[in-house]
Amino acid sequence: METTYTNYADIDQEQLQQDIDSIKETIGDPTQEDFEHLLKLERWGRGATFSGFFLIFIVAGFEASSGFSGLWFWVLSVLAAVLIGVGNVGRWANVTHPILHGAYDKVPNIPYRYTKKGFASGWRRYIDWLDWIKPDAWMFEHNIMHHYHLGEPDDPDNIEKNMVWLHNAKIPMFFKHAFVYVFAAVWKLAYYAPNTLRILGNKDKRKNKIPETMEYEISPFKPNGFKLWKDYILPYGIVNFVVLPFLFLPLGMEAVLTAFTIIVMGEIYANFHSFAVITPNHSAEDIYQFSTPHKTQGEYYLRQIMGSVNYTTGTDLIDFLHGFLNYQVEHHIFPDRTHFFYQKSQPIIKEICLKHNLEYRQENVFKRFFMTVDLMVGNSKVLRVDGI
Repeated sequence: METTYTNYADIDQEQLQQDIDSIKETIGDPTQEDFEHLLKLERWGRGATFSGFFLIFIVAGFEASSGFSGLWFWVLSVLAAVLIGVGNVGRWANVTHPILHGAYDKVPNIPYRYTKKGFASGWRRYIDWLDWIKPDAWMFEHNIMHHYHLGEPDDPDNIEKNMVWLHNAKIPMFFKHAFVYVFAAVWKLAYYAPNTLRILGNKDKRKNKIPETMEYEISPFKPNGFKLWKDYILPYGIVNFVVLPFLFLPLGMEAVLTAFTIIVMGEIYANFHSFAVITPNHSAEDIYQFSTPHKTQGEYYLRQIMGSVNYTTGTDLIDFLHGFLNYQVEHHIFPDRTHFFYQKSQPIIKEICLKHNLEYRQENVFKRFFMTVDLMVGNSKVLRVDGI
């Protein structure tokens, strides 16, 4: 028998706020245990990266010395690429994401490099989180514009709004699906890098009531395009696709080309992996969008539940592979809390939703991924609420 949930307009938002706020007192501020948990996740991610590069060394070494090829060559090459990709996603989702939300700032005696201000700042970007995305731009686009405008017109990550052009394109559905999968292979470079730069630039324009930039500037001969190449694309591109492959030059030029190929494969995998765990969190036909900004904290909490979905949760390994984005409901309610906090708070949030007869969405990531693809190509539409 299908459950009938309370009409969202009839939810007691004030009581919902009280129930959710009480969780912070129940669990308390982060401790050294939270930090140790983070360090474990960081070790797992770096371990995956180093293991991937070690396999490149094995593959390139055997290839140079004995013409090693065939099935084992490709098996080890693909495994190396996957490990490099997992490490890439781990640095972003499991480490960078919570730290740049300030999740560990309240841990007693926390090292400065693990604080919101210290992590990936200045030259530490090359150590902590070197990617196509610049940390300060992603913090504003993600932490502010996405989190506090979820499902609203100002949410820059509104998939349905961003894909209207594909919905309206007069092309066969096969090509629409093909575009989505190609886009997923390069989405950090094609979407996140230019979009976060544009959104950050619009911050001051909005404050000064200057018309905002609506289109990306890709050309290096335009102001924003020059900044995109100088600060976003070239630093990561040169280190990842030039410096790292040439570390294998002592094994010969063929080893450099092999390393380059595997690193490119790892980049493609990292894009697919991150796309699969990030985009479905707020994008499907059963997810709500809103035409007006939220007015109260209770309404804010309600919208985070209405506009988010969780995936399968469980052990640290399962959560690590999901980038802890399988706790998206909890994360959007408490964006500045630790991964450990989300594991502890999930059963409490579920109970609160049950108390208010409020739907708590949690499904397999693969099912949610294909639901998101349907939304992107125009086969489905999100639910809309004109104010609650």
